Amino acid sequence: MSNEAVAVIGFVSLFVLMLLRVPVGMAMGLVGITGFGYITGFQPALKLVGQTTMRTVTDYSFGVIPMFLLMGAFVSVSGISRELFRAANTFVGHWKGGLGIATIAACGGFAAISGSSVATAATFSAVAYPEMRRHNYPQSFATGVIAVGGTLGAMLPPSTVLAVYGIITQQDIGKLFIAGIVPGLLAIVMHMITIAIIGVVKPGFLPEGPKANWRERATAIRDVWSPLLLFVFVIGGLYGGFFIPTEAGAVGAVGAFLIGVMRGKLNKEGILQSLLQATRTAAAVFTVLIGALCFGYFLTVTQTPQHVTEFLTGLGIGPYGVLALILLMYLVLGCLMDAMAMVILTVPIVFPVIQALGFDPIWFGIIIVMTVELGLIHPPVGMNVFVIKSVIKDVTMSTIFKGVLPFVATDLIRLVLLILFPIIATWLPMRMMG
Repeated sequence: MSNEAVAVIGFVSLFVLMLLRVPVGMAMGLVGITGFGYITGFQPALKLVGQTTMRTVTDYSFGVIPMFLLMGAFVSVSGISRELFRAANTFVGHWKGGLGIATIAACGGFAAISGSSVATAATFSAVAYPEMRRHNYPQSFATGVIAVGGTLGAMLPPSTVLAVYGIITQQDIGKLFIAGIVPGLLAIVMHMITIAIIGVVKPGFLPEGPKANWRERATAIRDVWSPLLLFVFVIGGLYGGFFIPTEAGAVGAVGAFLIGVMRGKLNKEGILQSLLQATRTAAAVFTVLIGALCFGYFLTVTQTPQHVTEFLTGLGIGPYGVLALILLMYLVLGCLMDAMAMVILTVPIVFPVIQALGFDPIWFGIIIVMTVELGLIHPPVGMNVFVIKSVIKDVTMSTIFKGVLPFVATDLIRLVLLILFPIIATWLPMRMMG
């Protein structure tokens, strides 16, 4: 049997296992080791399992993932999300659709110190949704804003998805984090503009809230300055070359711990809950990473990336035509699997194509994450939509998707802007020190 046939059987087997709900990391590891063993022998394949596992869990550069996950866990358990929402609401809550704008701003702030889209969506389903419903915001709008606000966790640093992309492609994780800042801020601004447009196009659809006085605003700002300062310190240290990503994660985790303890938000139970939460998530991520690396060895011996590169570059549709095909593939895959699985499964295959076409690998990482964001909210799956549904029991999936649609259009416009103007993502990394 030819290597090409083995590769095809491997991909079919992988998707069958995923349809049977085998965890994606285990499915990739099982198919990868079996395929590698079939071609090279099972003794080398079994050795590969031990070597890959040990190298992954002991590699210093991989420590960036659990460190930032621990930082996010401390922030989440400390209840900072509620304070961020309250602070944003005191400034814009009196505008038409102001609670929606406040939710986007608070999601951005929380995402910037948690790094998780799912955690952001789940948190604000409990924090922002009751407040919006209390002020008579439509159910579809309220859930749609929370779903799209959650996607900011994948773009704004620290982003677990960007860190994994950097590990797989051997790109500078610090530069990837910095590259996500301007596109992430652009997302926040464009989503706020979308809410304002909805308020103008549909008069009476979005209510206005009471206006806070400056004393209330000052109190709200006092409650959130410390986590925002932590974000500036960690990301500023990365940008200025004072920290490498793993060190930045460690500094962020210690800073989040100290802030939580000094403000009386983290007790013994909260600390234990944070450690368990970060450990579980890190274990899940590393399981997927180890499986992906094993599957990557299988792809290497079957020369799948080379064959895919030759096929796509030989289509005669130009670099941007090939890029469009790749992004379309990600939009389709967004209906079938979560963001992390998409990146880990596909990047080893498409990254050589991107290199052959001469695209900037840092810019492509941001493009991938933006497309993955769309997968988190577009029908028929949408991971963030499922998360919101699990927290808010009285809302239907169709209601959430209805509220998400205007923001999907906004994200598509933002994706086109980034393709047309790569400088949006590359300007800050080009000016990093160190």
